[in-house]
Amino acid sequence: MAEAKILITGYTIKEKPGRTCATCTLVRDGRLNMVIDPGTVSSPKVLVTALKKEGLSPEDINVVGLTHSHVDHYKNVALFQKAGIIDYWGWWKGDKWSKSDGKISPNIRFILTPGHSPDSITFLVKTGAGVTAVCGDVFWSKGRPKTDPFASDNKALRKNQEKLLKIADFIIPGHGIIFKT
Repeated sequence: MAEAKILITGYTIKEKPGRTCATCTLVRDGRLNMVIDPGTVSSPKVLVTALKKEGLSPEDINVVGLTHSHVDHYKNVALFQKAGIIDYWGWWKGDKWSKSDGKISPNIRFILTPGHSPDSITFLVKTGAGVTAVCGDVFWSKGRPKTDPFASDNKALRKNQEKLLKIADFIIPGHGIIFKT
């Protein structure tokens, strides 16, 4: 089984200027070390320090997953020079691109979950405790948003929220702590 652990808990603050940081997740499955959504933090050093606490460095990460293409979820992707990148479009390694069937490892795959944005995907991780969905902004935090002011399609978003609540045991949202479904 794989393990999924929050490296950095995300947030959204409505002060002026607004502040936001995506929840950044570490997923391990055998030799695979994956970081999902290495977005905005106050400094890239925050992310490096969080990895160090797990006994890792950016060079140890071999896959970066992006739940969608909003800068608060992908800004620090360049920290991981040795990693392949997986997103809605497929696999990226340097300037090479290839389509993906959604399978990343025996215990990790992704599914399409549009609504917040047309290119939203959710990573499903089989752990010893059940299935953990790392979903980007399908959920910002537990129960939020009721209506997403930034969504490309709130109807599709609601449908995918309901879908994830049925198939996952735990959800790691885009800007908050893990919660049980």
